[in-house]
Amino acid sequence: MPVAPGWRGRPRLHHTGALIAMAALLLFNVVATPNFVSLQTFNVNLTQVATIVIVAVGMTLVIATAGIDLSVGSLMAIAGTLAPMLFGAVAGAPGVALAIVLPMAATWACGWFNGWMITRFAIQPIVATLVLFIAGRGIAQVMTGGNLQTFSHPGFAWLGTGYFAGIPFQVWLMLSIVASSAWLLQRTVFGRQLVATGSSDRAARMTGIPAARIKRQVYALSGALAGLAGLITVSINSSSDANLNGLGMELDAIAAVAVGGTLLTGGRASVVGTLIGALIIQLTRYTLLAHGVPDAAALVVKAAIIIGAVWVQGRR
Repeated sequence: MPVAPGWRGRPRLHHTGALIAMAALLLFNVVATPNFVSLQTFNVNLTQVATIVIVAVGMTLVIATAGIDLSVGSLMAIAGTLAPMLFGAVAGAPGVALAIVLPMAATWACGWFNGWMITRFAIQPIVATLVLFIAGRGIAQVMTGGNLQTFSHPGFAWLGTGYFAGIPFQVWLMLSIVASSAWLLQRTVFGRQLVATGSSDRAARMTGIPAARIKRQVYALSGALAGLAGLITVSINSSSDANLNGLGMELDAIAAVAVGGTLLTGGRASVVGTLIGALIIQLTRYTLLAHGVPDAAALVVKAAIIIGAVWVQGRR
């Protein structure tokens, strides 16, 4: 079974630069930023990055197949819109369960639709996912009439505001998703087939790998993770805004993937690298804001980091 060159044997080398950058940021903040070494600061940074990482894990798998998913932000809006509507129809614990399971099932189906269009009609992924990037948020806005939906229930709110062992529950979710996805990529036949498909779709098919099915499954998984991130956002805010939920998330996810070392051309994937990339971007923003640099300037620095990551990939 073909495996992408460099996927085995040297994967840790691709993280070295990112790890050094994160270590430098941590060291600078420990020395120069007041109150940085505290559980509160730790939790704040991780909660701000958790939904980005959850979406970016799905994006990593998609990019590993030489694809892209621009629809994730709109799918977050769809999931966030469905949750209050379902809970309004069925109250109590069953309503909470439905408000979590069915929106994720809906976004899973939307992701599968993306993969189906790509594999069935040979449409470029950026074009295929652009359909739901545009229409998905429009669907969510039509469902709500563009109005804010309030939604507060202790069982549902725990998804985004609960704590376990002093750490936010959403952070535990993020870490479990990263760990399980890393295991999927490194220890399963599906993971190897996924990477081989991204290395060469044609070669993968010639060796008997069901490349089309793998792509549909990967896009479906990306959709489901986007749905989960949308639900976490709603649970944190106790409300759903189809106009804002997930807005710009696709760009944050792609940035985390690029900084983390996953090649944007496919054939290699590292969800651990994606986690590191997201943390670097978040720590950079936190550092600049903590030292009085305006958020607008922080966005410029973020763009510079992405350019640097892409330049490093080009050098490889």
